[in-house]
Amino acid sequence: MKNLKSIALALVVAFATVSVSAQTKKIDAAKSSINWLGKKVTGQHNGTVNFKDGALVFKGKKVAGGNFTVDMTSLTATDLTGEWLGKLNGHLKADDFFGTDKFPTAKLVFKKVAVKSANVFTVTADLTIKGITSPVTFDLATTANAASTKFMVDRTKYDIKYGSGTFFTSIGDKAIADEFELDVNLKF
Repeated sequence: MKNLKSIALALVVAFATVSVSAQTKKIDAAKSSINWLGKKVTGQHNGTVNFKDGALVFKGKKVAGGNFTVDMTSLTATDLTGEWLGKLNGHLKADDFFGTDKFPTAKLVFKKVAVKSANVFTVTADLTIKGITSPVTFDLATTANAASTKFMVDRTKYDIKYGSGTFFTSIGDKAIADEFELDVNLKF
């Protein structure tokens, strides 16, 4: 009987060390950041948009999941001031671009995570903008209290075609690139 108890205890300890429970780390939305960069034939604009909330799920030191909500009404350019800033922000929030009155949030939900190297993960996620969901893939680097990534988003997949040279070939130097860059820094 004593040997049976010892074997049972050994099995419990073995399974406990093999089984790693998931840990959810909520982001500090105020300290986390999303910087965007949009390019056009004659230049570029950059700015920020804020997180509403979000979290990464870890199993041990490995990323196992994540989901984030972005406050699209916070979208703003940082390279302009005054009247031009107001005009650009108004246009970006209008239906030509992100339609923030109808779609005040965007969402990102991790679907697949693979280890690329130590503390770097290749993530495939569903990104929803303007109620349209399309997959994106990016590399996510993590530390104990932070994570970061930089990736491109094809706006035309979300029915944002204004000024696209792909859809409007006669616009010449007024063309706006189909892809914009997101530089994301998460703080826990």
